[in-house]
Amino acid sequence: MIWENIVLALASLRANKMRALLTMLGIIIGITSVIAIVTIGNAMTASVSSNMSSFGTNNITVMVREKSEKQRTMPGGMMMMTGGGGGAPPGSGEKGMRGSGNTSEPQDSDLISEEMITKMEQTFPGEIAGASLSESVGSATAKDGDLDANVIITGTNTDYQLANDLEILEGRYISDKDIENYRNVAVVSDKFVENMFQDGTDPLSKVVKVYTDSKIELYTIIGVYKYDESTMGQQSTSSEEDVSTSLYIPVSIAKLDSDQKNYQSITVIASSGTDVLTFSDDLQTYLDNVYRTNTVWGAKVNSMESALESITSTLNTIKAAIAFIAGISLLVGGIGVMNIMLVSVTERTREIGTRKALGAKNFHIRLQFVTEAVIISGIGGLIGIIIGTTVGAIVSVTLNAPVTISLLVTIISFLFSMAIGVFFGYYPANKAAKLDPIEALRYE
Repeated sequence: MIWENIVLALASLRANKMRALLTMLGIIIGITSVIAIVTIGNAMTASVSSNMSSFGTNNITVMVREKSEKQRTMPGGMMMMTGGGGGAPPGSGEKGMRGSGNTSEPQDSDLISEEMITKMEQTFPGEIAGASLSESVGSATAKDGDLDANVIITGTNTDYQLANDLEILEGRYISDKDIENYRNVAVVSDKFVENMFQDGTDPLSKVVKVYTDSKIELYTIIGVYKYDESTMGQQSTSSEEDVSTSLYIPVSIAKLDSDQKNYQSITVIASSGTDVLTFSDDLQTYLDNVYRTNTVWGAKVNSMESALESITSTLNTIKAAIAFIAGISLLVGGIGVMNIMLVSVTERTREIGTRKALGAKNFHIRLQFVTEAVIISGIGGLIGIIIGTTVGAIVSVTLNAPVTISLLVTIISFLFSMAIGVFFGYYPANKAAKLDPIEALRYE
């Protein structure tokens, strides 16, 4: 019975190809839109996740910044106090006040000291894998005769390599002994080596002369890292020879000429397996306690994991909203199916009367027209899935994002298109089933 109705439905579609195609058009457009939007949305989400993961989802940034008025005082104008100890308390912050708003600057005593970092690591021994420290020295140029290379000098500690996932190609990275003994050593990029050692000389243990605005420094190269523009956050200039790459030196050397020996921001590296979001909350509570006596300055914790979660959530919301709007065209397509099926019932009134006169029951007539509506919607859904997947894949590749096709969404879209056929095809089918056979035979 079902197979016979399918054959009849297909024969009817072949007899009215253009009308069938126009009927399917709304379904095709709706399914195409939904599949394409979901595919592109998934690709963009995967791309954002991949790019942000390259910066380390286990990294937690701790930054000293001004407290809000609400944080500074309790109701009634009382100074904020949040409980007992936890680390060496920073200065009161009064010296840092130079007016209001963003005009104040923190004093060295307001910043994060190495003693505070040590106590923090002791408080969370299982959650902290390390703490990355850095100090920007500024731009400079390395020169050797006619050879030169642009560099950005950055003082770092040992954990900086772990936080930034630096790949060492030759030699080693900066060690704790380099920092403790104030050694003038440097880790340079492979781009730097290409510019400064064009004859293929091994750069390790070689001394390079670096010119800053105020002085000349000599550094011994102890390691070479792989330069990756996408993760370094640096942009190439006019040529490969002019690109500025980071030259890493011990943070103790970088701090020699700095007025501030402490740090305004550090990167805490969460241990593998640690729930970063939960640990971030615990770390924020700990630092609030450390800065409880400082009326002006506090420490704010931000994790890449929370930022990634927020961005992903926003992208998913936008994707769902656009997909919902696109899905409205499915409703329009369903109305089109109903309209054409009503026309079909009118055109085939005598056929319905003949079938009922020969013994066909209302159920048989109803099933025939519902089957036809489902097949129209199903074929339209399949075409929409093919076009939508193709469009989504092309756009994803164009955006340089991974192609991510959701099988679940594809199946749901197809089943939804079939459901539209049942829903919007039932009324015309029911109308056909209720036709009086005698009146139907008289219809011209």
